[in-house]
Amino acid sequence: MALKREFPSDLRESGKTTFKDSLQSLRMLRPFFRMIWDTSSSLTTANVLLRLVKAALPVAMLYIGKLIIDEVILQVGADVKQYDLLWRWLAIEFGLALLSDLLNRLISLTDALLGDLFANRTSVLLMEKAARLDLAQFEDPDFYDKLERARRQTTGRVVLMSQVLSQLQDIVSIIFLGSGLVIFEPILLIFLIVAILPSFISESYFSKTSYSLVRSWTPERRELDYIRYVGATDVTAKEVKIFNLSDFLTKRFARLADQYYQANRKLSIRRTFWGSILHTLGDVTYYGAYVLIVFRTVGGLLTVGDMTFLSGTFAKLRNQLQAILSRFSKIAESTLYLKDYFDFMEMEPHILEDGNALPFPGRINDGIVFENVGFKYPNTDVWAVRNVSFKLDEGEKLALVGENGAGKTTLVKLLARLYDPTEGRILIDGVDLKEIKLSDLRLNIGVIFQDFVRFHLSAAENIAIGNIPLKENRSMIESSAHKSLANQVIEKLPEEYEQMLGKRFKGGVDLSGGEWQKIALARAYMRDAQILILDEPTAALDARAEYEVFLRFTDLTRGKSAVIISHRFSTVRMADRILVLKDGQMNDLGTHQELMAKEGLYAELFDLQAKGYK
Repeated sequence: MALKREFPSDLRESGKTTFKDSLQSLRMLRPFFRMIWDTSSSLTTANVLLRLVKAALPVAMLYIGKLIIDEVILQVGADVKQYDLLWRWLAIEFGLALLSDLLNRLISLTDALLGDLFANRTSVLLMEKAARLDLAQFEDPDFYDKLERARRQTTGRVVLMSQVLSQLQDIVSIIFLGSGLVIFEPILLIFLIVAILPSFISESYFSKTSYSLVRSWTPERRELDYIRYVGATDVTAKEVKIFNLSDFLTKRFARLADQYYQANRKLSIRRTFWGSILHTLGDVTYYGAYVLIVFRTVGGLLTVGDMTFLSGTFAKLRNQLQAILSRFSKIAESTLYLKDYFDFMEMEPHILEDGNALPFPGRINDGIVFENVGFKYPNTDVWAVRNVSFKLDEGEKLALVGENGAGKTTLVKLLARLYDPTEGRILIDGVDLKEIKLSDLRLNIGVIFQDFVRFHLSAAENIAIGNIPLKENRSMIESSAHKSLANQVIEKLPEEYEQMLGKRFKGGVDLSGGEWQKIALARAYMRDAQILILDEPTAALDARAEYEVFLRFTDLTRGKSAVIISHRFSTVRMADRILVLKDGQMNDLGTHQELMAKEGLYAELFDLQAKGYK
């Protein structure tokens, strides 16, 4: 991926957001709080009620403080001291202080519990949504940017929940505090508005600018995460050491990270500079109001208790209003991020099943037919395969042969309906693949790709992945392991089927490439599928092991249709027929003997490989 070297402005145009965008993003709060309510209605209700009670305490404590001061001054000038009322006010204030502390702790507790539940729920929903989307979408870089932004929101938006609830709490507090201010000195409201506006203007502008920067840098941040992963993981450690890639990776990371730092540094400096100036204007206004209160007290218009109450109320109002306006900017910024999550959740797959979809046939009778099938991968005009027509008979073993890039894997992906053909159609017993229930289709097709995943799970779970509803069926798991010869690998492990595979977690044991492939093959046997697809599943096995695996495969899959991709012709010739592909088109079709007799591409490739063994 090329690094960006020149930035004509702080933000790239595609990432800019306007104040209107920020306001419109606030609409996301409604579905956001619906999700919070659905997560736990009891915790949400408790949190809101606790905050409402806490909101009334500041003005109550300020007013009690005023009464205490006025009572103290009264008693200082009295000949006979009476402390009953004073002790009463002090006791009430002490009780309110204890209540305030208790409410803070309970609010923090409900915030934490609700936040954890919400983060878990949104993560689950994100994984479920990703599972429903198409393979083609995962191969689109723009999709990955959306996925990355959405993934970050599953935990980051827990803060938003607390922010919005705190906002509601502060608004209620301001209503109480403002009422006290209006009763004693209404003119202070004008000072208050002037005092908080500068900070609000600064925060609202720089919040949306910060979001624009982060959003526009999503691809580069993904690249940073990728380089960080490549530079420090067991998966790539061998290549990094052998090819001495450390210096290359660290310099690449440092260059890209520094570019992001410079863009963020410029924004941070501007934010600090203007924030300081505008905040100073607010301070000047605040102290102007404070001077007014002092002079009115000296002039006898206010008592010392009134002065304490008004100055305390004004200070709290100013701080809370600033907090509300600043938090409003942060909430608006957060809802922009939240919109990324909901935008992702609204994405829909393109491969859908019709409302009247048919069940997969209980038994394939007429076979599978490719009719003039052509396919282009998304965002490209190049045909991966085109004009491919053939029939896979019921119970037939068909091998796909061709040079790299000929379209072999593309055909099996189309058969598994990971993609839909761009043109033509695929029929099973005369029914278009698109008219069959997707769940039925996937259940009746067992696929093992050459780039199968090495799951860091137990050996039993690695096999059960082939049919996860049967993960507790140990006899089925062990039977599948015997069929793929994986039992020979597992029985040597310290904990056998309970052994954790891979080195990611403590106690894990890594396997050789060939051993992993036997585990992966066992997944195919876990599923009692009518169609089996093996895409280079034995590439890491030696010739003897591969021959033995395919002999067993042929024997164990009698009566089932199978598609096999392999570059070893000793394996290919075991198929009933062989389909030869070249440049995405069908070059020939026939048995091994028929194709050798034609002396075409198949014979040429066979002879080339045979010469390597002479």
